[in-house]
Amino acid sequence: MRVPVVVLLAAAVAVAGVAAELPEFREAPAFRNGAGCDGAPTIHIAMTLDGTYLRGSLAGVLSVLRHAACPESIAFHFVASSASPARRLAALRRALAAAFPTLPSTVHRFDARLVRGKISTSVRRALDQPLNYARIYLADLLPRSVSRVLYLDSDLLVVDDVARLWDTDLGPDAALAAPEYCHANFTSYFTDAFWNHPEYSSTFTNRARAPCYFNTGVMVIDLDRWRASGYTAKLEDWMEVQKQEARIYELGSLPPFLLVFAGEVKAVEHRWNQHGLGGDNVAGQCRELHPGPVSLLHWSGKGKPWLRLDAGRPCPLDALWAPYDLLRRHGSRDDLLAAVA
Repeated sequence: MRVPVVVLLAAAVAVAGVAAELPEFREAPAFRNGAGCDGAPTIHIAMTLDGTYLRGSLAGVLSVLRHAACPESIAFHFVASSASPARRLAALRRALAAAFPTLPSTVHRFDARLVRGKISTSVRRALDQPLNYARIYLADLLPRSVSRVLYLDSDLLVVDDVARLWDTDLGPDAALAAPEYCHANFTSYFTDAFWNHPEYSSTFTNRARAPCYFNTGVMVIDLDRWRASGYTAKLEDWMEVQKQEARIYELGSLPPFLLVFAGEVKAVEHRWNQHGLGGDNVAGQCRELHPGPVSLLHWSGKGKPWLRLDAGRPCPLDALWAPYDLLRRHGSRDDLLAAVA
């Protein structure tokens, strides 16, 4: 059967369009296990995978591998939205394979319909995307054989051996570990409607410790304990309160985590999430590092290093991200990759 020329042209344009949407990426150096890695446990890392943050995700993967003593013992789990067209997902897979041809990894499809009726608008549009809520469903997305996972956002760099974070002792009860920031004004993460409602605000009454803010971009999660305690449903319950009963918070997927886990989190050293380098959620201004040692740099906030670098208006700390950028360029910037090889 002869296929009309117009159909062939439309198909060609569609394929070319997908290719044009995603930039090209260079192949990263290959990193091998060092001495003493025989019998090393597999470290499972989960990250999201989409076109908007692809460049950040690949830089994050490179940073993990570059600083790991046993990089071949790390398995990556990438979560992509089921709402993405098949050709878009194929393009993401190709970009990932081009940058890391031998990377042990799995792409999991997240059903965006799970949260579409539960998301309310927040201070920044990026926080309202369904994929931003996929971390709530890791216990369902990952196979039961994975009992622990390290979740990492796509706008960070790891500059230490990630095994040190992976080995965090969660104790007998905790399902989640993360750096806590108890100096932050915890009450500001919820509205007056929340604090003035006795049933809502009483949720923090019987916690093991006083509730503190923690950033959900870096979390060690015991998936077995998560599943046994039904934490996904508990997070969804608060999202439904927000959507159907009262506006109790303003900041995307973070507040439900605070509502469920604050005061019960296993604290991790602050060095493992030097967050806020992207500024606030409105202006995205430049920030300095917090005092103390650094194992992970996190550009949370509106300002992303790749966007500021491309615009020619980088912040001083964005220079630390640039050597991990795998974007294929013509010219001297490609030589930056030698700094992390």
